[in-house]
Amino acid sequence: MSALTDTFITLSLPGISCAGCVGKIEKALNSVPGVTSCSVNLAEKTSRVSGTAEPEAVLAAIQGIGFDVSLVESEAENRRKQELRDQQELTRRKKYTALALGVSVPLMAWGMVGGDMTVTPGISQMYWGLVGLVTLAVLVVSGGHFFRGLWSSLKKRSATMDTLVALGTGAAWLFSMTVVLFPEALPAAARHVYFEASAMIIGLINFGQMLELRAKGKTGDTIKRLFHLQAPMARLVTAEGERDVPVEAVKVGDKIRIRAGDSVPVDAIVLEGESLIDESMLTGEPVQVAKATGDSISAGTLNGNGSVLAQAEKVGSDTALARIIALVKQAQNSKMPIAQLADKVASIFVPAVIAIAFMAAVVWLAVGPAPAITHALVVMVTVLIIACPCALGLATPMSVMVGVGKAAELGMLVRKGEALQTASGLTTVVLDKTGTITQGRPTVTAIEACQGFTEEQVLTLAAAVEAGSSHPLAESVVAAAQQKNYNLSAVTDFVSETGMGISGYIDGQKILLGNERLMSANQVAFDQMKTVAAELAAIGQTVMYLAVANQFAGLLAVSDPIREDSAAAIKRLHKLGLKVVMLTGDNPQTARAVAEQTGIDVYRAQVLPEDKEGYIRELQDQGEIVGMTGDGINDAPALARANVGLAIGAGADVAIETADITLMRSSLHSLADAIELSRATLKNIRQNLFGAFLYNSLGIPVAAGVLYPLTGMLLNPVIAGAAMAMSSVTVVSNANRLRLFKPQRGQRA
Repeated sequence: MSALTDTFITLSLPGISCAGCVGKIEKALNSVPGVTSCSVNLAEKTSRVSGTAEPEAVLAAIQGIGFDVSLVESEAENRRKQELRDQQELTRRKKYTALALGVSVPLMAWGMVGGDMTVTPGISQMYWGLVGLVTLAVLVVSGGHFFRGLWSSLKKRSATMDTLVALGTGAAWLFSMTVVLFPEALPAAARHVYFEASAMIIGLINFGQMLELRAKGKTGDTIKRLFHLQAPMARLVTAEGERDVPVEAVKVGDKIRIRAGDSVPVDAIVLEGESLIDESMLTGEPVQVAKATGDSISAGTLNGNGSVLAQAEKVGSDTALARIIALVKQAQNSKMPIAQLADKVASIFVPAVIAIAFMAAVVWLAVGPAPAITHALVVMVTVLIIACPCALGLATPMSVMVGVGKAAELGMLVRKGEALQTASGLTTVVLDKTGTITQGRPTVTAIEACQGFTEEQVLTLAAAVEAGSSHPLAESVVAAAQQKNYNLSAVTDFVSETGMGISGYIDGQKILLGNERLMSANQVAFDQMKTVAAELAAIGQTVMYLAVANQFAGLLAVSDPIREDSAAAIKRLHKLGLKVVMLTGDNPQTARAVAEQTGIDVYRAQVLPEDKEGYIRELQDQGEIVGMTGDGINDAPALARANVGLAIGAGADVAIETADITLMRSSLHSLADAIELSRATLKNIRQNLFGAFLYNSLGIPVAAGVLYPLTGMLLNPVIAGAAMAMSSVTVVSNANRLRLFKPQRGQRA
């Protein structure tokens, strides 16, 4: 990382296995000078570290507590390696499971049909000694990774899930081997062996982790699909002809040929040809978009039936697809506030469990019924096994991974997982008008000139000054003049008057174009047009006033049609229990017309950018949890102030960079989709956490024997191992239910 500016690095942590690992790694990272923030994703086995610390120091800190770690230089390469590791790990788990269960199931069956599981001096010792050696082989081969993890944690004076499993199964084997070697040293009732329990627990945990790996593979499906959208090759066009080259070889400015059916390799501008492009990977909408000369096309989109020649504009990590992948990965690696409780519990959980297990064993030795030593062993092993906090550590990250991936699939890019949690609790949504509720593609519908001016002069002067602006209203005025082939004069000293309009000089005369506020601020009288302006505004037209040398020249009316689905989307927001507010810099009459047509609860007109931010602060002071949706540069302060900022994807880059969630579709239905998904994700997380907490809260006391006085039975360590393994599988499977989420869109236009 740079020593001058904050940046981030991504780390691969293939050896982490539980929430205890996460806590230790985050503690170690936070102790490194220069690290400003860090997060560990247990589900992805990665960590994202921000700050000015050098990578070597970060790596050393993690290696110092006994974990393997490496820098992720390329997301694509890291994913390929992770998929390979997961596949190899899945194969190993299958072999480990087969070996362990192959040994333990016959032993378990022997005991269940009445076979003697105790040791007596003589031939019985030889038989059980052989079984003990076979079981030792199982512990070394199928459970070796647990014991290596135990040794590593002991050297670093820490504890992980491996610690619990290794201590539990190792204690059962050692006790059993002691019985085999010295049966006469123990009471006859205490000569029971637990070789089958050691092997069975190892087998069941490996089986659970095998199922968990399979289920985890589904959680990353969205990211995999995004990576697979990246075209590996591009057809480069040069003076010598056309040839296929790796996409990495394409540079900005290169010309590329995109044939029918090809994936677009990089972000580019069409130079020649026409075609229909499938942009569903960006917008979620299956409708193909017509592209011709001058239009932009994005990497990962699919070319239809035409062949086009294009010029590379953005390549590598700068393409829209690469940015989407980076955003999704960043969000999947982030943490929600709800996860903090689980992290705090997990950080002290393993040491506490070890203490509880040994305390319970001591109590059973001291006051338990005969054979006390056997009961004490069973209790200790069972507590150690059942208390593994795997499910607790996976509860939040698995749901976040699936939720963020599902969001990307639906055309929503979540910058951080926290936004999903906050969005679920929104009480008010604030909407910008232009480009959010309306189409953002206004057209000039009326031109009124005052005495001494013509309609052509009004339009020509207005278009000349608007040529320096990127606002949608400006584009409509310029387009209207271009359609009539009017020549536009050069403008000097162009100034954007925030919240009011624009000004500039043409042939030494100051031109003003904007709203009533701009006219009043410059003492321009426009009384003769107030009636006409009011009539136009009453039917939803936006009125712009023009003044030349402080003399009122006329007005232009621009209509920005309301999106066909805005009213239906706002109705959905109401059904979700949200109050809908519209803030716009437009005049009150136009704002009222839009509000009435769409069902907006509250609206404010002629609002400056700082006023938008201030109004959101007012709502927050009243206890409202506010979501802001906008698409323009002037919405950036409000997007940043809101509890959750949601940018319409067609908007300005600064709005997208400021927002917590980017809605790639230019439709308010995406806003309702985002809120519904956030609520579904948070509900899923709560289910996972409740199940994990309940499992550990009830499992430990039962394993410790609190029910023994009532039932006369102790929980079998094998049952504890199966329960522990399946609890993680349950959490992962429940998180994967989010993949089936479908928003209740009702009436989509």
